[in-house]
Amino acid sequence: MASTPSQSRFNKRQPLTVRNREVRDSISVSDQHSPLLTTSDHSRQRAGLTYVYPVLSRRAGGLSIGINLNPNNACNWRCIYCQVPDLVRGSAPAIDLPLLDRELRELVGDVLHNDYLQKHVPAGLQRLNDIALSGNGEPTSAREIEAVVELIGRTRQDLLVPNTVKTVLITNGSLVQRRNVKAGLRRLAEMNGEVWFKVDRTTDAGIRAVNSVATSIATIRRNLQTAASLCPTWIQTCMFALDGQPPSASEIEAYLAFLSDIRGRGISIQGVLLYGIARPSLQPEAPRLSPLPADWMHNLGERIAALGYAAKVTP
Repeated sequence: MASTPSQSRFNKRQPLTVRNREVRDSISVSDQHSPLLTTSDHSRQRAGLTYVYPVLSRRAGGLSIGINLNPNNACNWRCIYCQVPDLVRGSAPAIDLPLLDRELRELVGDVLHNDYLQKHVPAGLQRLNDIALSGNGEPTSAREIEAVVELIGRTRQDLLVPNTVKTVLITNGSLVQRRNVKAGLRRLAEMNGEVWFKVDRTTDAGIRAVNSVATSIATIRRNLQTAASLCPTWIQTCMFALDGQPPSASEIEAYLAFLSDIRGRGISIQGVLLYGIARPSLQPEAPRLSPLPADWMHNLGERIAALGYAAKVTP
């Protein structure tokens, strides 16, 4: 892990609540005098904490408080555009829930009740958009995922986090059939949260090439249906050029056919989050990857919208 209880000054404090104003007003994550956040830097060590980190999200248009349940850089997929250094195959380690609780309350309290936004977020983006379970691997691989969602719910309640601030689970969806993951999704839905479910490609070859897994589109569709039945779910799709070429016409047609098919099956999706790469990959394929033109991305967004979906495009 990036730090231990003895290494971080934040770990020694009592949890913050709005009812403990003396503690809340006397400490501040922003005392570290870090420079302004940027959309190109999503470092998990930004606040010097083990699990919790701030990022400026270009898709959200504001601050996102991330929760990294995979500080061991382990994931069960290996997407070739992934920005995680030293990525390995595996699952999340055991989660220190009291430490996570302290870190989350500290940063949320600082953002909502101190001057963190003014010191660390550029003008025009000084808003808290969401609390996101994301990080350096698949978050649902943590055995404690249900307890983590409950912990977020208590923090939101105690610190009076506005309902406009979403709680988001960003996932590849591969583990949603597990009982603890389903329970976590149900609780997330009760908190007005949502799932961002990765579907980058829909052919067997495309999935292997981009996500480095041998799963089938039938399995992805089944997992998507389960997620959407438990919690409001968006599909999120990353598009990029490989060796200077965009995804093939047949790959795009298969992707659009998948979207049409799930709509025909009555799988209720909130919409599609279509985005490009803005930060360099840290995988071996990095030199082969490049962003696609904005016009190309928006054209695909229009084709998605023509199928009846809300489409949010971030080139």
